[in-house]
Amino acid sequence: MSIPAGNPELLKAQYRAFSRQLPMMYLILMTSTWAVAATHMAYAPYWLTIGMPMAMTVFSGYRVAHWWRSRRIAPTPEIAAQALNRTNRMASGIAITFVTWSLLLFPYGDAYAKSHLAFYMAITVISCIFCLTHLRPAAIKVTVIVDSAFIVFFAMTGQPTLLATAINIALVSIGMLVILMINYRDFTRMIDAQLRTEALGNENLRLANLDSLTDLPNRRAFFAHLSKCFDAAERDGSRLAVGIIDLDGFKPVNDLYGHAAGDRLLVVVGQRLAGLCAPRNIHLSRLGGDEFALIVSEVLNDADLGAHGEELCAALRAPFYLPEAMVQISGSVGFAVYPEMAASSEELFDRADYALYHGKRSKRGNAILFSADHNAEIHRDARIEQALKIANFATELDVVFQPIVDIRTERAIGFEALARWTSPVLGPVSPALFIPVAERAGIISRLTRPLLEKALTTAQHWPADMRLSFNLSAYDLTSPESALGVVSTIEKSGFDARRLDLEITETAFMHDFGQVQKSIEILRNLGCGISLDDFGTGYSSLSRLHALPLTKIKVDRGFVTNLHERPASYKIVKSLLALSGDMKVDCIVEGVETKEEMATLRKLGGELVQGFYYSPPMSAREIPGYLTERAAVAKAG
Repeated sequence: MSIPAGNPELLKAQYRAFSRQLPMMYLILMTSTWAVAATHMAYAPYWLTIGMPMAMTVFSGYRVAHWWRSRRIAPTPEIAAQALNRTNRMASGIAITFVTWSLLLFPYGDAYAKSHLAFYMAITVISCIFCLTHLRPAAIKVTVIVDSAFIVFFAMTGQPTLLATAINIALVSIGMLVILMINYRDFTRMIDAQLRTEALGNENLRLANLDSLTDLPNRRAFFAHLSKCFDAAERDGSRLAVGIIDLDGFKPVNDLYGHAAGDRLLVVVGQRLAGLCAPRNIHLSRLGGDEFALIVSEVLNDADLGAHGEELCAALRAPFYLPEAMVQISGSVGFAVYPEMAASSEELFDRADYALYHGKRSKRGNAILFSADHNAEIHRDARIEQALKIANFATELDVVFQPIVDIRTERAIGFEALARWTSPVLGPVSPALFIPVAERAGIISRLTRPLLEKALTTAQHWPADMRLSFNLSAYDLTSPESALGVVSTIEKSGFDARRLDLEITETAFMHDFGQVQKSIEILRNLGCGISLDDFGTGYSSLSRLHALPLTKIKVDRGFVTNLHERPASYKIVKSLLALSGDMKVDCIVEGVETKEEMATLRKLGGELVQGFYYSPPMSAREIPGYLTERAAVAKAG
């Protein structure tokens, strides 16, 4: 008999149902009341036939207007509870008032008028039960009050017809109350089912927008939130920034300690980043893999944005303590800001991604803000990509060669083949520009075959002890077809594969390592040497290196520049030389340009050197003269 105060959704559902049903109940009461008053107008006094119906009509009209307006209200549980409690209390008063008025009219009028009054009381209780279906206590109160008075009063009249009518209406009311109970139970169950369905839908929506590993918003949630934030920034004329974070060194952790350790690392990374982003109201998401993304809605200036990016990078450089081991990684961040550098949310994300890509190439482990220079690079790279797609590589590509010298004998032991491209549209294009573009566009393998054919054709005319080094892209190793294509080119050339060193970079390991390993084994079985290029700049674990049949490692020139003035570089090169000795592979030091660098390398025990100190890259026709010159130097020495 009480209001279900502990079920807020049921309260609101009852309120919404009442806003539609109670106006109808009051209209039925008013029309029925005036119909009874009209039949008794000739018998009863005016205060009963006019005064009381008018008062009841005014009250009913007020309640009709109140509930009619309530249809537009989205009630809170508190408002709904107040309204239902008020209706529950008023139900008794309304029932008593209408019953009292009916009984006061009974003495007046003929038998037909009395029958009309009995019908009025019956139709009143039935209509109230129907209209109060969703408020069980009120329906029961009205039924008990009306039927009790109905039965008792008509029983006292001594008229069998009226008594039978009263009992009949009472039985019908009881049946209707049973139906009301069933409907009310079904109504509450329906509301509970809707709540469970809504909760399940909300949970599914939450899970669909949540990264199950880190509990951060996922890629889908990120782009949905970015769209909203971009619309708000566009509307308000405010600045908006997107940042993309990519972890550096995560894959070796995964490879060395297993995927479970990698997952634990991602969880801790997410927690560490969230701790820095939450106080600044920055939206953090995990895009997938080892990539995270930021949406910064309150961008004051680029300096603050860059400072926050550097703070994130510094946090990622701090050690992570896992059950398996203490690991150290780093992270690069690329930012782009609206409206200066993007006109749409998609462009904003793409430019942040480009800034990240550029940062990983040039300033790995730092924050990079997309700039006008990057925008120019995008347009430049787009022109290069279009020119590459229509290029005739057989005629437009050329090969130059840079010698590799044994500093113990001062003799050249081989040459590295380097690509050159002269586009009829763009003119000469640096390999530092077109090689990365070709890799991103997925057309690098189309360059490999003509370049390798030209290099092998040239090397056919060299002395028998002269080696050729040739760079392979990761894409040349990540499918059996590509690897077999390289093998076919070598075999068709007639060049002795034992004189060929194929150079790969550590980025090749970032792809399908199992397939890369198989491809390398195929090339090694053919007789080719395998060199690891730019050693020390990637994130390969030593276990990975040990699993490959390497014959040489090449130290990146970044460690060699001003080697004599940089103690850290000195120690790194020294360690790499020692490592190559332990692995029993040759070590070639690239990028040697000055006498001081050469002197330092001699002191460290370096043996094989490549760089401008000995010679810049040269054309094929210059090689015989250069070999003669080096032979003379070696003889003189």
